[in-house]
Amino acid sequence: MRPPLSLAAEPWEYLGADEAIDVEHELIVSAAATLRTGDDVAFARAAFELVRDEVAHSLDAGDRRVTWRASDVLRERTGLCYAKAHLYVALLRAGGVEAGLCYQRLTDGSSFFLHGLAAVLLEDHWVRLDPRGNKPGIDVEFSATEDRLAYTARPELGEIDHLTVYATPVPAVLRALRTHDDCLAMCEQGGLPASLDG
Repeated sequence: MRPPLSLAAEPWEYLGADEAIDVEHELIVSAAATLRTGDDVAFARAAFELVRDEVAHSLDAGDRRVTWRASDVLRERTGLCYAKAHLYVALLRAGGVEAGLCYQRLTDGSSFFLHGLAAVLLEDHWVRLDPRGNKPGIDVEFSATEDRLAYTARPELGEIDHLTVYATPVPAVLRALRTHDDCLAMCEQGGLPASLDG
């Protein structure tokens, strides 16, 4: 069992909007209203499955477009892990469920990169969920009671499972997404942040 998650912001900020998590955009509001047919758990599950299954992970799809704003991710139906987490958090907040962003520092064997996922407050406790999308070797299902992650951090390799929930994207992530216009090149040429600081 993991240690408790810590919050980087005040509780109300996990319902707020910013440039990347544009909660009040008409596309986000409309999608959240359509998904909001039951209680918080049912809503969080429906939103998770939409982001996981109906928004392609850019690398999996070979899509060069770079998206980072939640409404653009929903419109274009593509994005990296960070962008998909932005969309999931925006949908949840638009439906009245507190949510935030989490990160892992992982390695592909030659370099480190930051992986983005989400955290949701359900039934009075935070769970981390990873809507990056399934593929061979990755099969992540929704859970309201325990973390469901695509990757398990391996400390012996220098990987880190950051246990902080952020209300807004860390600057290193937004900087990377905003300064590249070719998603595949960004990933292949070391453009992803290697840590929370860049």
